[in-house]
Amino acid sequence: MVMGSLPEQVDLAVIGGGVGGYVAAIRAAELGLNVTIVEKNKLGGHCLNYACIPSKTLIKISDIYYEAQHSQKFGISVEGAKIDPKAMLNWRNSVSEKLEKGVATLCNMNQIEVIKGTATFLNSSTLQLTNGTSLDFKKAIIATGSEPMELKGLEFGGNVIDYKKALQLDFIPKSMVIVGAGYVSVEIGTLYAKLGTKVSIIARSDVLSKFDRDAVELVKKKMESLGVKIFTNVAPTSHDANSLTLSSGEKIEAEIIVVAVGLHPYTDGLGLENTKVKVNDKGFVTVDERLQTQDENILAVGDVVGEPMLAHKAIRQGVVAAEVAAGQNSAYDNMVVPAVIFSDPEIAIAGTMEGEGIQVAKFPLSALGRAIALDATNGFAKVAYDGDGMIKGIEIVSDEANAMISEAALAIEMGATLEDIAATIHPHPTYSEAVQEAAEAALGKGIHFFYPKKKQ
Repeated sequence: MVMGSLPEQVDLAVIGGGVGGYVAAIRAAELGLNVTIVEKNKLGGHCLNYACIPSKTLIKISDIYYEAQHSQKFGISVEGAKIDPKAMLNWRNSVSEKLEKGVATLCNMNQIEVIKGTATFLNSSTLQLTNGTSLDFKKAIIATGSEPMELKGLEFGGNVIDYKKALQLDFIPKSMVIVGAGYVSVEIGTLYAKLGTKVSIIARSDVLSKFDRDAVELVKKKMESLGVKIFTNVAPTSHDANSLTLSSGEKIEAEIIVVAVGLHPYTDGLGLENTKVKVNDKGFVTVDERLQTQDENILAVGDVVGEPMLAHKAIRQGVVAAEVAAGQNSAYDNMVVPAVIFSDPEIAIAGTMEGEGIQVAKFPLSALGRAIALDATNGFAKVAYDGDGMIKGIEIVSDEANAMISEAALAIEMGATLEDIAATIHPHPTYSEAVQEAAEAALGKGIHFFYPKKKQ
């Protein structure tokens, strides 16, 4: 603390201006609290600037480029299609900049002070800021997010980069090896393969090992058709500027090596030891259903509190934490956090698809009018339900699955039944009809796909 400086006091200090943090700040300001955000880099955090928005922007661009060259079946022939990677990056950056400015404007309109820098807890009511001043608070919300994990022997530097830098390249690599096989690897690998990069994915077990194999096999098939080579049950052992050697002895070309093996919570320099806040054995801040830490003055939201490490979870938690900080009786008691993989085809899941007493009905896109018209029949909708017909989970593998999964989340949150979905009129012709068709199949009244009658 700078000698002679007078500490500023606020009702709520939010550490981190990512999606969880700025949402919490805005909601708290709506409730009449005096709010300050401390953000070391850019408002919007990883989601707006380095991850969610940039990756989906570039995925769309790569889809347009790829489809332009592969639409002869529709009577469309495009010769000499070119991709300008610098223009592509400029657009990707302009999107993030526009959204960041939008968040800054919202903060300003809600009279939220934004301080650039980092914050360290001196105790349970005071933060030390990097600008040399201190900030006294009544309540604080930790929303510092996460950082990409490094891999021993493949530390970041040179041609070894993390997913954030993979989404900031101003050139199209001739070859790219992605170490790790989760959804980030699949999205980045498919993106660059469509742009013409020779992509290899190194999987310790298999691609998307925690996901439904019916869905994953369709995604793998598409990736392989794009030229992506998937190495399963192997690990990297060494690398140089142009190649990577695997535990199998194979040596593969690698102009760029992307390490995407997961995320770890960002708590460096927070000074949690000066508070009553506790972390678990993986370094995540522990909270209760009100997102309250063991310190009565401090709450936490988003990636820093653990799985699922998804932006939309952080957004919901930001709202709840702000309301709790304002004295409201709110709780993070959501039954389901939907997940979407922007693969080709997309995979979207809400709820659980397996468990005791759960049955599953499946409708294939090969029987769906819109999918047939657009030659996008590699997919399906699955509905999981219990003995009373209650919806327990829905999985969609399809183009536009990201836009359809909210119906599933709402159905589960509201305790919907198979009959509720089957009797709801879905517009035709759309992909969303597949969910209705799956519910009808579960009820034994499927129309557009033949299901053999079950033996009594």
